[in-house]
Amino acid sequence: MQNIAKMITEQLRNPNELDINLRMEFGPFETVHKWKRMSECYEFVGARRSKHTAVAYKDAIYVFGGDNGKSMLNDLIRFDIKEKSWTKMGCMGVPPAPRYHHSAVVHRSSMFVFGGYTGDILANSNLTNKNDLFEYKFPSAQWVQWKFTGQEPVPRSAHGAAVYDDKLWIFAGYDGNARLNDMWTINLVGENHQWERVEQKGQCPPTCCNFPVAVARGKMFVFSGQSGAKITNALFQFDFESHTWSRVCTEHLLRCAGPAPARRYGHVMAAHARHLYVFGGAADNTLPSDLHCYDLDTQMWSVVQPAADSATPSGRLFHAGAVVGDALYIFGGTVDNNVRSGELFRFQLSNYPRCTLHDDFGRVLKSQQFCDVTLLVGDEQTPILAHQAMLAARSQYLRAKIKEAREELSKRIASGEEKASEVYSYKAKPQLTVKLPEATPEAFQMVLNYIYTDRIDPTEKDEDPASPATILLVMEVLRLALRLSIPRLRGLCARFLRANLCYSNVLPALHAAHHAQLHCIKEYCLRFVVKDYNFTPIVMSPEFEDMEQSLMVEVIRRRQQPPPKQPSATAQHECDEEIIGTTLEQDMCVFVGGGGAELADVRLRVGGALRPAHRSILAARAAYFEAMFRSFSPHDNIVNIQICDTVPSEEAFDSLLRYIYYGDTNMPTEDSLYLFQAPIYYGFTNNRLQVFCQHNLQSNVSPENVLAILQAADRMRATDIKEYALKMIVHHFGLVARQEAIKNLAQPLLVDIIWALAEEPHFDTPLPLQPRSLPSSSSTDIVTDDMTDYIRHKVKNYI
Repeated sequence: MQNIAKMITEQLRNPNELDINLRMEFGPFETVHKWKRMSECYEFVGARRSKHTAVAYKDAIYVFGGDNGKSMLNDLIRFDIKEKSWTKMGCMGVPPAPRYHHSAVVHRSSMFVFGGYTGDILANSNLTNKNDLFEYKFPSAQWVQWKFTGQEPVPRSAHGAAVYDDKLWIFAGYDGNARLNDMWTINLVGENHQWERVEQKGQCPPTCCNFPVAVARGKMFVFSGQSGAKITNALFQFDFESHTWSRVCTEHLLRCAGPAPARRYGHVMAAHARHLYVFGGAADNTLPSDLHCYDLDTQMWSVVQPAADSATPSGRLFHAGAVVGDALYIFGGTVDNNVRSGELFRFQLSNYPRCTLHDDFGRVLKSQQFCDVTLLVGDEQTPILAHQAMLAARSQYLRAKIKEAREELSKRIASGEEKASEVYSYKAKPQLTVKLPEATPEAFQMVLNYIYTDRIDPTEKDEDPASPATILLVMEVLRLALRLSIPRLRGLCARFLRANLCYSNVLPALHAAHHAQLHCIKEYCLRFVVKDYNFTPIVMSPEFEDMEQSLMVEVIRRRQQPPPKQPSATAQHECDEEIIGTTLEQDMCVFVGGGGAELADVRLRVGGALRPAHRSILAARAAYFEAMFRSFSPHDNIVNIQICDTVPSEEAFDSLLRYIYYGDTNMPTEDSLYLFQAPIYYGFTNNRLQVFCQHNLQSNVSPENVLAILQAADRMRATDIKEYALKMIVHHFGLVARQEAIKNLAQPLLVDIIWALAEEPHFDTPLPLQPRSLPSSSSTDIVTDDMTDYIRHKVKNYI
């Protein structure tokens, strides 16, 4: 076992993502994804406002400028995070003139305010855009205006600003006549303070204003904004090092991702950990209050569901936001009926490491390790290696084919036609073969990628998603999805084809759909061809001349008669508008819950219980099992399970299996204690499970489960958690002592409770956040019978 542990230490898959120093801290904690209304800014401190800026510095939020509906503002107000109170900042020097739609960023110990719109909005006089730059020094509360010689950005408002590499970067905005998309930068350190125009490369966003920017991973992100007729909900990224723009495009991927937020302006975007958060703004005459999240790792949008007891802010635009620690703060803005707001809301962000389930399964497919079935695909029987467990979990058709092949193999072995493999080897050629003559190798390989990762990129060979070759390939994948009974993949393919039909590919797609009997896709192709603005150019094309006669006749007849309002039942079944079917997580949940027992090739022993499991899945998810199965085959295919020096409870190990098979992190609090060190011991790709265990323990230790936590902490030698459990028992002894579980505590733990009671006899003492150390107990402690009677007598007296 020590050799295995040494191998794991040497080949951890991603040691940078495993925090071996993660420690417990105890309450109180805010509920993750909870909106909370904070203290409102009263008029005597600062006016209600919109079009202002908000920045974070240390443990405070600083709000500058904006307008209150009657006049522009140039006051600076501060919200103290710890004190939860507002104050108006006194300042030295000359502050910027009252303004709105300016920008503000923090660099080191200063705030920099650039540009904006100034003047008298009621009298409609002296209204002008500015290009001045002011520095506010937080330590001295002093305003300083920077002076320049040489070229400068044109005056502007409603622009974007960011800080990177000790420089201020200004992008786009409105100059009073037109929207812009130029970029300027200036050094914030050193002696050379000269503006420089940035030569931008790549796919630059359209001219725009009233958009937010966020900086993450060496890039500046821009989402939507006012762009006139060109307004979109596209996300663009700017690489600071190469000065190159690119549009973040994921529409070509076949996967079930949430849609991007609707196009909008006047919204907030903030970066935190691996996420970008978008809130508010005006979206096509509505003021949505949803919080959208973009994952930089998976490149997927999602809507964050707020916690049940949230005080969600109403929709608004021209508000401001800032991130302090692990919370997003939203202040002010314009709400319904053009009313300015002075509200402040706090949203508790999550910082959980990414789920690596799909990546882990994709890696084991690509490596072709631990493969136990050969698929002979197509007429030429092209061999493709795979894993029985993954195929059977995702496709009932493939599961039946595997069962049939296993029965045939058993018959051949019984008759002596073939020898059974005596020793397991992860490099050995699989004995089991499954024939799939109805599939083509290229399309089946894509289906295989979907089976393991829940996603397909059909543009790997041809970057154009609308090329005829890509369309025909996706149609073949759709045909296979129907054959293999994978409804979710079927729906994804149909959605991709509908989105990418165009003049150049519709006739090849129509021909292929006709011969593959894909009635739904054929119907979409026919409807596309006969539309008024499509029909003439398509019929006059050379490709139409080469079409077979029967399809020509069908096109002409369809043009002469109105199409049916609803497609046939068969066509509707092939590709519903709604994506139906099960995800990878759902399929693996059923599989580990008992559906995959007949395909188990290893058993895991926890105490006296055995759990069926699958080498390929265990090796894909944990370096510990990968190293084990590459080195030797366990005796009788039984693996004894422990975490560090402790054997977990059966319930805790079941929670661990659920995490390994489908990434589930929901578990009882006591299971979290056992599994806290599992990511390190088993060599998971990152410490996602550990962080969830930490959050579970920090948030959910209660008088009802504290005795179970105490026992588990003692077994795991988790001293800090044991200390906390003892303090909670003392604090709530009247409740805990009446539980049946206290009668079954080990004698050393009863001693620990008595010692804790003796140290803190007053039950109304506040529960400390960092309890003092207590002597640890172990199973080797000797307690005499007289001492046992004394302990139970003391406990009885306390009751």
